Amino acid sequence: MTTPRITSLAFLTPGNFDDDDPYTGLEHTLQLFEYGERLGFDGAWIRQRHLEHGVGSAAVFLAAAGQRTRRVELGTAVIPIGYESPFRLAEDLSLADVLSRGRLQAGFSTGMPHAELLGDLVHDGDWRGLDLSYGRIARLVDHLRGHYLGGPDTVIQSPGNTQRPRLQPHNPALVERIWYGAGSVRSVRWAAGNGLNLLSGNIVSSEGTADFTTAQSTLLSEYRRALGDARPAARVALGRVIVPLDSADAVTRARYQRYAAGRHERTLAPRAFGPKRILFAPDLVGTAEQILERLTADPVLASVTELRLELPYEFQREEYEQILHDVRHLIAPELGWRPAEDDLPAGRPLPAGR
Repeated sequence: MTTPRITSLAFLTPGNFDDDDPYTGLEHTLQLFEYGERLGFDGAWIRQRHLEHGVGSAAVFLAAAGQRTRRVELGTAVIPIGYESPFRLAEDLSLADVLSRGRLQAGFSTGMPHAELLGDLVHDGDWRGLDLSYGRIARLVDHLRGHYLGGPDTVIQSPGNTQRPRLQPHNPALVERIWYGAGSVRSVRWAAGNGLNLLSGNIVSSEGTADFTTAQSTLLSEYRRALGDARPAARVALGRVIVPLDSADAVTRARYQRYAAGRHERTLAPRAFGPKRILFAPDLVGTAEQILERLTADPVLASVTELRLELPYEFQREEYEQILHDVRHLIAPELGWRPAEDDLPAGRPLPAGR
């Protein structure tokens, strides 16, 4: 059995807030990004969510996070491309990336959840005939490359100057930091064919197997096969829900265990999700010793070097901090990871629920 060797550790948070007090929740999430950076995490990622009490514009949030942090990578997993204008979103991401001094990591998915509610609000005309899939992401990536618009003699006039038109600010390096959240063989092939980095989390399509580990291993192998020598430096990040109990108090431990128990049934067999059948990875809830036993036996983790800790929905800031603290001090070092910076004392307790 190959021992996992993690060199990059990140976390993904849902960015919860109370409906009647969004500022406090968003501020707590910004503080969590600051806290994760102090702990030495390599990346801090936000989910993009629509019609929910979560971050509806990852580019806006990460622009703010870029002013509150100085080193940590700033990611979004994932932006559903169906809601977006490829050119306008490329402008927003480019600006956020420049403001963060090149730390943005932008992840995408296809489609448009809640389409029947939002389609007419987002798009003028019949959105049902639009490409809301891979082609829309490819257009955004192409815009980020910053090709000039019009012919070689095309210029635009502004009060300050005359210049050739292209997306501004122009930062071609951002193209190398685009990710795709893929859960099927078709999607990993497309991501590889377009040179995108790969996000693989705790949900995959059931394609010829009812075993999650087998399905995910197949996806990673197919991605690398399809990528070939086209982009040797392409990155693969694995997501897992990890909730250590070690420094939580008794009440919080019990709540964590109820949370895991309530989600266990979905991991037992493929579940219908529209026309697809999907598989869920079990949540890793337990002591650091118990979690390490399961992680070191995970052949998928052993095949990657980047681990993304997926924080549960609807937890509180102090609980998220306790989880990050325990993973950083008790779990990640045993997987070979070393912090980028060690600003916090190793023994600092952060018990949740107190």
